[in-house]
Amino acid sequence: MSTESFTHDGAHLGVRRTGTGPPVVLVHGLSGSSRWWRFNVPALKQAHAVYSLDLSGYGRSWGRPSRSVRDAADLICAWLDAQDLHNVTLVGHSMGGQISLHVAAQRPDRVRNLVLVCASGLLRANAARTALHLPRAAWMGERRFIGRIVFDGLRAGPLNLWRNATDLLRDSVQDVLPFVHARTLIVWGEQDILVPLALGRLLHEALPGSRFEVIPRAGHVAMVDRPAVFNAILLDFLNGEEAGTPS
Repeated sequence: MSTESFTHDGAHLGVRRTGTGPPVVLVHGLSGSSRWWRFNVPALKQAHAVYSLDLSGYGRSWGRPSRSVRDAADLICAWLDAQDLHNVTLVGHSMGGQISLHVAAQRPDRVRNLVLVCASGLLRANAARTALHLPRAAWMGERRFIGRIVFDGLRAGPLNLWRNATDLLRDSVQDVLPFVHARTLIVWGEQDILVPLALGRLLHEALPGSRFEVIPRAGHVAMVDRPAVFNAILLDFLNGEEAGTPS
């Protein structure tokens, strides 16, 4: 796996790359890092070039101020342009899904497939309540991953987490949804207490032609809680496109 950094307008993006083939770009959520995809990358890299991102302030980009949802989307758009990536499958978890919706709306010529995993964007709460739900959401998920969640959250720091929690609740994706034309897969954990399943259904209704999948016994970090099921759903979606059949 190779690692690189990308800087644009003072914002920093860490990138881990592995595999060859059509590009798959993974965008983590609030308090996350590129390591949150570690149970998914091995399955994806068999037939794809996989780019796992660390947003400014998180993961390998720690120690820097976090960026707003829309600024993070602008940064990813600039990186896609710099890499001249086309036919991208953009996979975003939670806040990363909200960011990915903005990217897909801004770069329809580059983003072919969009995968939203327990995505925020329609969430309406206050930042304190959202922050308080994070530990509970982690505890209800895969226990072996709790250490990673705690480590990444501490490394990001309370200021970055508060700044992003406040911003993502202020930002709504409703104004950009009409501009999202990518093939879209929406995946939700049945037991998600942070971003309720009902919001996944609303996204599905708002994106005509999208595919909606619910993973039983999975929480907010569905790709970690049930990685084999998540990987099978994602690869089936991608293989459906390659075969030219509807998913």
